[in-house]
Amino acid sequence: MTVTTNDNTHVDSDLLTEIAIAYYQDGATQEEISKKFGMSRAKVGRLLRRARDEGVVEITVKYHPVFSEKLEQQLIERFNLKRALIALDQPDDETQRQQVASLVSSYLASTLTDDMVVTVGQGRNIATIANHVGVVPHRKCRFVCGIGGTHRSGNAINADHICRQLAKKYDGISETLYAPAYVEDIKVKEAFMKNGTVKETLDRARRADVALVGVGDMNENSHMVKLGWFTPQEIVEARIRRGVVGDIAGYDFFDSQGQKADTMMSDRVIGLSMEELRHIPTVVVTAAENSKALALLGALRSGVVDVLATSVSNALTILNLDQQMK
Repeated sequence: MTVTTNDNTHVDSDLLTEIAIAYYQDGATQEEISKKFGMSRAKVGRLLRRARDEGVVEITVKYHPVFSEKLEQQLIERFNLKRALIALDQPDDETQRQQVASLVSSYLASTLTDDMVVTVGQGRNIATIANHVGVVPHRKCRFVCGIGGTHRSGNAINADHICRQLAKKYDGISETLYAPAYVEDIKVKEAFMKNGTVKETLDRARRADVALVGVGDMNENSHMVKLGWFTPQEIVEARIRRGVVGDIAGYDFFDSQGQKADTMMSDRVIGLSMEELRHIPTVVVTAAENSKALALLGALRSGVVDVLATSVSNALTILNLDQQMK
């Protein structure tokens, strides 16, 4: 097999590979390569570009932690945050969640003190934080469910399950919200909200020192759809007709400007609202998946978020989108 260069000559793919290895792996200069292979320096440059175009060479940029620190500072200044926790990009969603969870776990270990109350949301990102393996100090904190529970298929990402894991991890205690996360009838929701036990737990969640919640994007294949809370059609309808880009804590939906959006999906979830989260001193929002940059931007613009935890790619996209959409 041969490839054609820009000067209309044919170069064997083995030679193209050899030139690429000499330059990218062995560190030879283009001048040295031109002498070795008896061709002009300009031709070497063209062949190296062709090697990239043909996929002979793949260039991956690995960000240095200092780069992440600069991104963190930009996010803090742009969105008036207390902290931004930016994890280096990873090859898959699960590994990315683990990296982000590691940063959040370290942050909590350094900021939680005895007798603090932590409101806890649901989802894979929050569950990964609870399951993160690491040495943490014992803190006599109370971890309170900020949203009701789901059926067994979603048990691992239930707020109650996560609260129990966090309490075990920090040697604290957990408090269950004895209500379903989702109901189909608003009258049923109103009845639960009036229940003394449910009201007491939600009141404690509202008075928390810290909230630990996730952000969801408007994806018709989302976990909320898989759990049967909403249909794919309802998700599409909210996204297209109402401009909804995400939800915070699995409860309130918002647009790209961070404004709460009323949809047919509103008032079905039992938990803390965006406005109630706003009154909690430190709201930590975490989302590792690269599909959630727009949702994170909306959440940041809402003014609810105090600490953001995400990836380098999301951080870059958020900053770029914010600049473009002003």
